[in-house]
Amino acid sequence: MSVPVINIAQMREWENATWATGQTEAEVIRRVGKRIARRARRLMRADDDILILAGKGHNGDDARAAQEFLDDRKVKLLELLLPDTDLLKLEMRLAEKPALVIDGIFGIGLNRPLAEPWQKIIAAVNAAKIPVLAVDVPSGLNADTGETLGAAIEAAVTLTVGVPKTGMLAAPAWPFVGRLEVADDVGLIPCSHKSVLNWTLPEDFQNFPPPRPAAAHKGSFGHLAIVAGSLGFHGAAVIATRGAQRAQPGVVTLTTQENVYLVVASQLQSAMVNVWQPETNFPEAIGAVLAGPGLAARDVPEKLRVEVRHWWRDQDCPLIVDASALDFLATGPVVKKFIRVLTPHPGEAARLLNWPTQKIQADRVTALREISKRFGDCWVVLKGHQTLIGRSEGEIFVNPSGNPHLAQGGSGDLLSGFIAGLLAQPALQVDVAKTLRYAVWQHGAAADKLEVARANWTIEDLANEIGNAR
Repeated sequence: MSVPVINIAQMREWENATWATGQTEAEVIRRVGKRIARRARRLMRADDDILILAGKGHNGDDARAAQEFLDDRKVKLLELLLPDTDLLKLEMRLAEKPALVIDGIFGIGLNRPLAEPWQKIIAAVNAAKIPVLAVDVPSGLNADTGETLGAAIEAAVTLTVGVPKTGMLAAPAWPFVGRLEVADDVGLIPCSHKSVLNWTLPEDFQNFPPPRPAAAHKGSFGHLAIVAGSLGFHGAAVIATRGAQRAQPGVVTLTTQENVYLVVASQLQSAMVNVWQPETNFPEAIGAVLAGPGLAARDVPEKLRVEVRHWWRDQDCPLIVDASALDFLATGPVVKKFIRVLTPHPGEAARLLNWPTQKIQADRVTALREISKRFGDCWVVLKGHQTLIGRSEGEIFVNPSGNPHLAQGGSGDLLSGFIAGLLAQPALQVDVAKTLRYAVWQHGAAADKLEVARANWTIEDLANEIGNAR
C-alpha cells in the first residue's frame, strides 16, 4: 500500500522503534545496499564502470554495502573523508568516465551549510555530467525543506530509504532529486506515522482493476460520452478517445464539432462519432462524461460552454473536465455528491485560481485543495512532475511514475480519456481515489516502459502502451 511522506524527526523515531524490536542497523544497511545494487544494474550495462562515493556516516555505509552485491561488476570505491585532500582523487576517478556514480557522501543528518571544500567536491561531481544514483537523499540537500546547504548533488535517480522525506517533494529540490524512488523493503518495521501526503507504490494496484466476470457483456462496463475536438484541435479528440478505449469501457461515443467530424471519424473505428448539436442529451444509461480535450478554438459555441456548466451541476454520472473546458465552469458547490474530476496542468490551475504559475508550483498541495474547494469538493488531478491526486480534505496521493518525455502535446488528453474510460465502469466508481491513482500511475509507467525501449516515442505510441504496465 502507499507510504506516508515524513520528516527527518519522524524518520529517526521510526528507525529507533525498529532497533527496539531487535532488528540491527547492520542488517538494514545490508538490505539497503542490496537495493542500491539492484537499481544500479538497471542504470548501466554489464561492462560499465561504477564509482561509489562514500562518506563517514550511515549514508556512506549504505553505499559501501552495495559493493558486495556488485561483485561481478567493475566497481571502484572512493572514501571521501578529508575534502581538502580528496578532491584530487575524486577528479582523477571522474576523469576515467565511469558510467554511474553512486552518491553516499551525506545523508539526511546533514543540518548545516557545507564548508567550501565539500562544495568543491559536489561541484566536481555535477560538472562531470555522469549519471548519479543518490542514496536516500542527494548529498547537500535538506531532506526537510528541499533547500540546498550550499551545494547539492544533481542526481538522475534518488533511491530513498523507507519512505520519501518532505523536502524531496518541494519544487526547489526537483533538479537535485531527479527521479524519486523508494526502497521500502529494507527491514524496517511498518511505519506508524500518518501524513496528508502519501506516496503511491506500484504494489498498490495488484489485482486492480478487478477481474471481469466470465458472463459480462459490454453493458456491464459502462457507456462513456466524450465531448471534444474543434477546428485545429481535432487530434485531441482522437487521442482522448483512444485513451478511453484502452481503459476498455463497454461503449465510447465521441461528440465533436461539425467542421472536424470527417477527419475525426475517419481515424476511429470502434468508437461511435456524432456531430455536436445544441441541447445534447445523453442516454439515461450513460456511465461517465468527459468534456474538454481540443475544445480550444474560437468556434466552440457559447451554447456548448453553457451545457458543460449545466452538466457539472446536474449530470448524475461521473464528469471529468479537462483542458479548455476547465474555463467553462462556474465556481460554487455541487448540489449532489456526484463524482466530479478536474485534471489541470499547472498553467490551467493558475487560471482557475487566478494565481501565478510559480505560486502553483511552490505549493501544489494548497493549490489542489483550493481548486477542490472552489469547485464543490471535486477530485483534482494536478498534473506535472509528481502528479497529485486528492480533494479539499483528506489524503493526497503523489504519483511516482513518468518521465520528462511525457511533456508532449496530447499527453494530457490521453490521460483524461483513460481516466474517463475507467470511471465509466460501475465497478471502478466505488473507490474513486484508487481509480484515479491507477490511471495516473499507468500513464507514467507506460511512458517509463517506452523510454527504456526507444528514445523517440510519441503520444501515439503511448496510446498503444497505456494500460499494459504491471
